[in-house]
Amino acid sequence: MYAERASRLTGAVVWTNTPTGAGAGPVLPDGCMDLLWSEGRLLVAGPDTRPYVPQGPARSWAGIRFFPGTAPALLGVPAHELRDRRVELADLWPANRARRLRDHVEAAPDAATALEDIALDRATWAAAPDPLLHRLVECLDEGRPVAATADELGIGARQLHRRCLGAFGYGPKTLARILRLRRALALARSGVPYAETAIRAGYADQPHLAREVRQLAGRPLRELLGGSG
Repeated sequence: MYAERASRLTGAVVWTNTPTGAGAGPVLPDGCMDLLWSEGRLLVAGPDTRPYVPQGPARSWAGIRFFPGTAPALLGVPAHELRDRRVELADLWPANRARRLRDHVEAAPDAATALEDIALDRATWAAAPDPLLHRLVECLDEGRPVAATADELGIGARQLHRRCLGAFGYGPKTLARILRLRRALALARSGVPYAETAIRAGYADQPHLAREVRQLAGRPLRELLGGSG
């Protein structure tokens, strides 16, 4: 069973996922990075460009999901170095520091809240989120074209691409595709017909939506939604 709540850290989401007996479904690209806890392990989930399917038996997870582009400053590593990866926190931070944090989460009555406390502590001294990149996410999530958004922000294509690699793990066009997929899934899950979903989310038509879903999610939209629609 999956549950989430807004974090005390602006823009972040705290979540838990407990097995219900069914096989774990794919984790789809969403533009975000997460700090994770499961069975004594502290990990960082980098930005995905393809579906991630957990291996092995189902297990419980807790995590904090950071607003797109904000995790690298908190974690101290460029997003592109973690693209499509799950990495032990001890591989990114000094081992003794990671070990202390692991012991803290393990001893806490609620692992998700302990992860949130770690993120809040990091945020007290980390660089503030880049307002330009925050605005970029907002514009692209509204369906605005990358080129027009870059012009509005007053930033050249090469500089924008470079800054996006560090913040999101990929360029602005990939970010736009992933945010568009997220919009489409939200619409389809709310019961909007697929053809209307395609247009409202910013696709040319329903076949365009179908191709993008297969490329980014690895399976047809109907299968993702459990046969509904």
